[in-house]
Amino acid sequence: MKNRLKKLWFRLIRKDPEAVVVSFLTGEEPAARAMLEEIRALVPDRRHYAVGFRRPELLTAEVEFLQLEQAPATQLFFELRRRLHEKRIGIAPLLLDGTAEFTGLRRAAFLCAPLKILAYNKRLERHHLKFSTLIASVLFLRGVPLDRIFLRPSWLTPWTRSTPGDDGTYQVYEGRPVSPARRRVAVLTPYFPYPLSHGGAVRIFNLVREIAREFDVYLFSFMERGKPVEMQPMLELCAKIVLVPVPRYREPRWSTIHPPEVGEFRSPAMEQALRDLFREDRIELLQTEYTALATYGGNVLVEHDVTFDLYEQILARKRSWAARWDLWRWKRFETRVFGAYQRIVVMSEKDAKLVGLPEAVRILPNGVDLERFQPTFEAPGERLLFIGSFRHFPNMAGYRFFVGEVWPLLQKRHPAMRLTVVAGPDAALYWREFTGMPALIPGEGIELREFERDVVPLYAASNVVIVPTVVSAGTNLKVLEAMAMERAVVSTPSGCAGLGLRHGHSVWVAGGAVEFAEGVSRLIQDEDLRRQIARNARRLAEENFEWKKIGELQRALFHELLSPGSLPVHLRDGGQPDLAGIAAIQSVCPEASQWEPASYLGESLVVAESGGELCGFIAIRRVAEKEYEVLNLAVAPRFRRAGVGAKLLAHACERWEGSVFLEVRESNLAARALYSKLGFVEAGIRKKYYNNPSESAVVMRFHSC
Repeated sequence: MKNRLKKLWFRLIRKDPEAVVVSFLTGEEPAARAMLEEIRALVPDRRHYAVGFRRPELLTAEVEFLQLEQAPATQLFFELRRRLHEKRIGIAPLLLDGTAEFTGLRRAAFLCAPLKILAYNKRLERHHLKFSTLIASVLFLRGVPLDRIFLRPSWLTPWTRSTPGDDGTYQVYEGRPVSPARRRVAVLTPYFPYPLSHGGAVRIFNLVREIAREFDVYLFSFMERGKPVEMQPMLELCAKIVLVPVPRYREPRWSTIHPPEVGEFRSPAMEQALRDLFREDRIELLQTEYTALATYGGNVLVEHDVTFDLYEQILARKRSWAARWDLWRWKRFETRVFGAYQRIVVMSEKDAKLVGLPEAVRILPNGVDLERFQPTFEAPGERLLFIGSFRHFPNMAGYRFFVGEVWPLLQKRHPAMRLTVVAGPDAALYWREFTGMPALIPGEGIELREFERDVVPLYAASNVVIVPTVVSAGTNLKVLEAMAMERAVVSTPSGCAGLGLRHGHSVWVAGGAVEFAEGVSRLIQDEDLRRQIARNARRLAEENFEWKKIGELQRALFHELLSPGSLPVHLRDGGQPDLAGIAAIQSVCPEASQWEPASYLGESLVVAESGGELCGFIAIRRVAEKEYEVLNLAVAPRFRRAGVGAKLLAHACERWEGSVFLEVRESNLAARALYSKLGFVEAGIRKKYYNNPSESAVVMRFHSC
């Protein structure tokens, strides 16, 4: 009876009772074709129509194509109404990839079937646009990836707090035997540094190899879930390797004060691993690689690039609130964590100036293996090479700039020219996440490769190496490898920054697309200039960038920090004669509590002296049986990053049996990192505890047996 009534109703309104599928091909042809194929597989029992301006290739007979001419949206709507007047649209797949050519047709689709739209984004993710999920539909239309649409910041919905997906466990692998003659140091890295699939892995691997000449190295590394780890080369260098899966971070990227990359590596398992092995194996020093891991603390922070410099470049190119927000977050975070470390390692003089803190900064440039990257004979030709892992988004931005703007200019002048691109593992995945495009299509004359275990033959087969990064921070290892291989480089200014190269002498520097194409064309045509630039670059690599020389600097840095007596400090009980010095220190430490110095005389007061000068103090009071509270801890600014605060606090924790509590400003990341390193754990929050300015306090606790 129901079916009869249905047929009668649709006969009265002159519509076919059986709904049809009308797919709007409103995007690039490969994506439109993929959408059409998917919807046919999902709804095989309905009649299918496809609407577009051009008939797609390989369109099957089962799909009827309705070709339209470019026109305003209302005109397209009436034309579709006319051609589909008896058809009832049951579902209307619509591609939203931002292609301006199809704007009118998209609007016509919404007019034809406003409640039946199944929207597809650039990633070919689909979402049914409807009022019952209005917020999700709006976010999808704005380009938010489907897997992040339903995320809510934990501060907005605390009852559904996102979990990091960290079960608290870690794996330990035994490497080479430890030696009593070697001191024990640790390196913390966001990814396992082997195979050598990108610049960061190359640097960490080579410097761990150099460190291992004199030290027992403990490697703490995150690993990608579900991917095997090639352990053996690192086990030959390290005493132990600790692996922790990367947490599943589910906060919306816009919603946190800290940069989201910091949250992505927040792991209780890694924190526990560091505490356990530092205690059990008596590790003496921790080098933390990359700013995103800076909250773990340590002695040395390696700034592979000064991240806020990168975001300043992005903001200069793209004026948006999102770019401003990212820059503000990174600059705030990065400048605050610098003070938590005794030494900051940077790659160049430029980065050293950005960091400031000249007494703490050390320049350890990137390097190259001169024995592996040896000059080879250059065969005649027009072959270009670009090496840049797509896991680092500046490389993708550079590739997009070159292929979209430079390559068409070069093809007109050099139709025989060929380009090889090494984009690293999972290049298509990173490309899709960065651009939103479903496929990575190399283009005519371009060979796209993912991971190459040995890139030396690719350098040997090239005539010119390109570095078209439109934004870049730090220094690029690909430039150093090309220099070592005696291949001329054409680079943007940011791509070769910090290496001391000169335009026309050891590199060819070009800014915009036209300049870049002119530079490549000039070097391809002028063999003498090309080879002279390549020879000069090789000489610079030999003089300044050999890993063995940089390894000596790395080991010297560790010896400097581990050397007893580098700053002789004497601890003693404080008294009345010390109050003036304590007041002076307290007055220049606004992050410290501002108690009346005389009040410390009734408590346990310990002061630190160096060369007869008061350089720090700690005051502790007893609050209960085997329970103590740190009233204040402060170190004079010129004695910071020399271990004075750590010595005072360690002395107090050894002196008192039981639990020692302290409060620290929530924003004082340097102090929090120091306390965590000494074994304190966060125990709670005291809201609006501090004044001038008003700020919450983090309560931390140390327990000794």
